[in-house]
Amino acid sequence: MNAELPPGLYIVATPIGNLGDLSPRAAYILSNAAVVAVEDSRVTAGLLRHIGVKRPMTPYHDHNAEHVRPGLIARMGSEAVALVSDAGTPLISDPGYKLVRDARAAGHLVVTIPGPCAAIAALTLAGLPTDRFLYCGFLPPKAQARATAIAEIAPVRATLVLYESGPRLAATLAALAEGLGDREAAVTREITKRFEEAVTGTLSTLATRYADAPPKGEIVIVVAPPGEPEAASVEDADAALAEALTRLSTGQAASEVAKRLGVDRKELYARALAMKK
Repeated sequence: MNAELPPGLYIVATPIGNLGDLSPRAAYILSNAAVVAVEDSRVTAGLLRHIGVKRPMTPYHDHNAEHVRPGLIARMGSEAVALVSDAGTPLISDPGYKLVRDARAAGHLVVTIPGPCAAIAALTLAGLPTDRFLYCGFLPPKAQARATAIAEIAPVRATLVLYESGPRLAATLAALAEGLGDREAAVTREITKRFEEAVTGTLSTLATRYADAPPKGEIVIVVAPPGEPEAASVEDADAALAEALTRLSTGQAASEVAKRLGVDRKELYARALAMKK
């Protein structure tokens, strides 16, 4: 058992580009863990060289997670196991959550060492509302599945954060414009690196910009939330109220429609009474 670290699972955020972003605490954990679970040992080896240490590594990724996880869980009973992704915070678009789930179920210590995350960094660069946001990961590559996924998130009243690759960027931006409307957005890339940039504009403008010049590097798309919905018309409110009165009391019908359409409940209650007469 490692004398420096109590046994358990240590979730370690690593740099997304600039090695200077590795925190002293993260470097300490990586230097003293009994084993480091990694996506790609070549990537993590470079990080370990940066801090001047060598540690045993074991691959843990989408293709082997089910097979490798039980052995890692067993080791946590007597050793400190560090979990890293190739870049950023583990569990974001990788299978790490199952390792955390099983570690907790086994009664092991679970510790997080927070740090860089491309989704959060992009959100800070975009200049779009940050009070509510939804991380959407990668959209499906096929057009129909992508359109369905976009339709599901279209009503969400929050800024959207998505990951994408350069070759697919223009098509994704165009699909977002079609499914969400031509909202304001930002395309951020090479975050923390020398050529970091955040290009802003409408979704259609950005789609045109990148159509013939797919960018290189890791990309995060940030999309503004939808605008305020149009106020419901009197006719819409009356129709909804008439339907609700067929199955609810006057007060319950007024409350349901008020919540759904954003109309004043007292006004709806008076109209409901008039309808019943």
